[in-house]
Amino acid sequence: MPLHRLDVPAPQVLPFAIGSFDSIGPLSRASFPHRHTFYEIAYVTHGTGSHVIDLRRWPLAPPHLCFITPGQVHHWERVTGLQGVVVLFEDAFLLAHPGDRDRLRRLGDSPSLPLAGRAAPRVDGLLTRMREEYAEQQHDMVSVLQAYLHILLAEAARLPPGAAATAPEPVSRTAAVSEDFVRLLARPGAVAELSVRTCAAELGVSVGYLSAAVRESTGRTPGQLIRHAQVLEAKRLLAGTALTVGKVAREVGFADPAYFCRFFRRETGASPGEFRRRADGNHHGPRTLSIDRGTPRP
Repeated sequence: MPLHRLDVPAPQVLPFAIGSFDSIGPLSRASFPHRHTFYEIAYVTHGTGSHVIDLRRWPLAPPHLCFITPGQVHHWERVTGLQGVVVLFEDAFLLAHPGDRDRLRRLGDSPSLPLAGRAAPRVDGLLTRMREEYAEQQHDMVSVLQAYLHILLAEAARLPPGAAATAPEPVSRTAAVSEDFVRLLARPGAVAELSVRTCAAELGVSVGYLSAAVRESTGRTPGQLIRHAQVLEAKRLLAGTALTVGKVAREVGFADPAYFCRFFRRETGASPGEFRRRADGNHHGPRTLSIDRGTPRP
């Protein structure tokens, strides 16, 4: 499953990141359907194309805000010139203002919010101050960032429901099948049991149709996305649990640990043991987060 997580090797690491689409990394503008375990707010200042969120296609209308909540399936479609600011944070970052969870759920129901009049400069100013605070790493940075985020969400919630200038476009049948495929991969334990053939059968389509639909929507094959899902789950288990490599292998669908090790090295450039040692070493590193930058290989 393309299930993106904030790369948090230890619970004491700040569950927050902010930057441009370029500095956050290529997955911030991923063109294939995927889900997050975290919240994402994207402030789009430039770009053309569409943002597809839970089977609804929203044409870009900069400047505007996009809200993606954990579990929503989304991707950027035929986008060019995408620029702006991306804010990523986990649920734990909302502890200072628990009511913001409800605000985010409501904003996620209408996730593309164009900004008009004074709204754009206000949002722009808030995000500029958040980026400065995040870069300076001063005392009480977490409290300041939580306060800025709270204000940003309050400002967004004040905008009238009818502020959206564009309505979502219908999603094609092939795109719907592709996103259904991603949802299958997101089920707990799915990476250990699903194959392209079983997915096609569950979706009621042929293997050929599924392959064509997924490739058209994502530029990747179902097999590539399944392998990507296995790698992401293996990374999570290696970094976040004490399971042996053999048990991790079984959890992601490999009966032979040696074959799993070869697979993992081929996909990531590191052995499972090397990856785990690197993750353990990050426990005492900078208090920042980034998207897991693993990408499917051909």
